Amino acid sequence: MLLAGVGFLLPYNSFITDVDYLHHKYPGTSIVFDMSLTYILVALVAVLLNNALVERLSLHTRITAGYLLALGPLLFISVCDVWLQLFSRDQAYAINLAAVGTVAFGCTVQQSSFYGYTGMLPKRYTQGVMTGESTAGVMVSLSRILTKLLLPDERAGTLIFFLVSVGLELLCFLLHLLVRRSRFVLYHTARPRPSRRGCGAGYRIHHDVGTEDVHFEHQGPTLSNGGSPKDSPAHEVTSSGGAYTRFDVPRPRIRRSWPSFRALLLHRYVVARVIWADMLSIAVTYFITLCLFPGLESEIRHCILGEWLPILIMAVFNLSDFVGKILAALPMDWRGTHLLACSCLRVVFIPLFILCVYPSGTPALRHPAWPCVLSLLMGISNGYFGSVPMILAAGKVSPRQRELAGNTMTVSYMTGLTLGSAVAYCTYSLTRGAPSSCLHTSTTNASAPAGP
Repeated sequence: MLLAGVGFLLPYNSFITDVDYLHHKYPGTSIVFDMSLTYILVALVAVLLNNALVERLSLHTRITAGYLLALGPLLFISVCDVWLQLFSRDQAYAINLAAVGTVAFGCTVQQSSFYGYTGMLPKRYTQGVMTGESTAGVMVSLSRILTKLLLPDERAGTLIFFLVSVGLELLCFLLHLLVRRSRFVLYHTARPRPSRRGCGAGYRIHHDVGTEDVHFEHQGPTLSNGGSPKDSPAHEVTSSGGAYTRFDVPRPRIRRSWPSFRALLLHRYVVARVIWADMLSIAVTYFITLCLFPGLESEIRHCILGEWLPILIMAVFNLSDFVGKILAALPMDWRGTHLLACSCLRVVFIPLFILCVYPSGTPALRHPAWPCVLSLLMGISNGYFGSVPMILAAGKVSPRQRELAGNTMTVSYMTGLTLGSAVAYCTYSLTRGAPSSCLHTSTTNASAPAGP
């Protein structure tokens, strides 16, 4: 599950973490802001679509499609743009945005499905996925720092950086294919699904309540003429050893149909009434974070550190976010309203980060320690308050509603990301004011060859 979290954020992190390469290839543009906004807008559409189709398409279908849509653009940009450089500057700019949009759709369908998936598993597995999101940022940041340090050729270093990301994404996909067949996952995710009726073969789960023994038995095709009561989808037998519950494949000859629009809304309303505070909490948390990361942070410069400063700031954020998600595993009884209040307090980071870039050229907080410390604190709070609501929400609804609760929380999460990204785009003007001699010097230092 941790590597699942890595899988659906690693592609996007790969596109935005090579910020030095983007600034040199597209000077004077808002490429990082454009990528962030493109990703978030497409992701919001994807998560809404996934939430509507959760009763129709299987988890495996949605997750597999997500992985393929993430791997394709990542490999395409690596080979055709970074390595072969087949496109002009304007074409490459548009193609990179299109690739980010495709990755956004695939990874968000994958992400939303995984939260529904882990909602059916014990709580710690949801925390594992959310920790994986931060692990993706840490891995990508370390990969970029190492390729930049070890390979003086920026183009070669960027190519290796992208190919490492492709390899990691492929590893996550292969591990998902293995884990989904494990008995543990089959036990927790097996239940009669109305949208799956008509299947002729499957498996049974025999659960001995007295001894907590679980074993699986393959079942062949069921008879179309029906069977005895023992062949019903759920049959309970009582014996001296305890109660055995058998879940079979639902009876055939049931035509699939779309749930009515009223039923879809009602199901989501019932869930939202229970977890509304958690929904708002996670939305506010990610709204504040996306106002600042990656857009505004990528524009922070320093005369000596040059292009290294935004790379280091992003690395600090990703590492501290990882720590925050680990801290979310500590047992603590949070009320939804208390979580919401703490998430709102994070708004103080917005004016502080603005002072790191404004006034342009001579910011109020110009020392590089300021953005690093602020990024550290923002990352820890983002990791913690972005994970706890997601972990707690699934436990507040019935087992049959947990997949829907996970998807609904992802809708709130993406809404916060979308609004935050829109606000971040507006702050881009703060970095485009008066020309900065420091910016010119840092760019010259970063691109000049090292002396003897």
